Amino acid sequence: AFDKQSDWGGLWNYTWRTGSDQYGDSVPNSMYRYLWSNGPKECLELPHYTFEDHYKRPIPSFPPREVLFDYLQGRWRKEDVKRFIHFSTIVKDVVYNKEKDNFSVVVKDLKRDKVLDPQEFDYVIVATGHYSGPNVPSFPGVEKFPGRVMHAHDFRDATEFADKTLLLVGASYSAEDIALQCIKYGAKRVICTWRSKPMGFKWPESVEERPLVQKFVGKTAHFRDGTEHDVDVVMFCTGYLHSYPFLR
Repeated sequence: AFDKQSDWGGLWNYTWRTGSDQYGDSVPNSMYRYLWSNGPKECLELPHYTFEDHYKRPIPSFPPREVLFDYLQGRWRKEDVKRFIHFSTIVKDVVYNKEKDNFSVVVKDLKRDKVLDPQEFDYVIVATGHYSGPNVPSFPGVEKFPGRVMHAHDFRDATEFADKTLLLVGASYSAEDIALQCIKYGAKRVICTWRSKPMGFKWPESVEERPLVQKFVGKTAHFRDGTEHDVDVVMFCTGYLHSYPFLR
């Protein structure tokens, strides 16, 4: 197994880094500090290694990220999978060899800054998920917006947005969770703007939904229903692109 990160965990690795990692490559994960599971652990647990097996007692259905990560590490340690993993190693190229019916794989050892000779494998499993390449749309005037503009991929700590008014572009899990989390940690107001349909929840008073933003004039967001509102932060909760640049 080749893992571009320096330790196991995949999506569950929390890092303060956004944008580029220490080797100048893109940071793959979107994990934020105060994330809690939005699905019950009973639907997530591995059948041969339950949460009760790990913690030796019942725990609530919706654990925070540290609890889920600790559980997963318990299972991995039990099988001693770390001995199979090459960390800080990025896959650069995967080629199918028709004559041999196998694959040539080229990887780069990031610590040594060295591309290694091709290795041959009978099978290749791509287990990178699709939450690494943010989908970032554009709106007229956003390039001159005087506040913070970002994608949810780079969201790390809700306390950064205390006393701010946020515009979240999107109407799915990220917008729902980040809106409530930012309010919990002191944001003044959150407006979620939707393209197809609103989420339609009974929100706290300081959270609202409006039809899709059309343009920005200074820090004023103008919406499809003719309304407008001044905002301090624009965050795109607009999902991810499928990106596998190492596959021919």
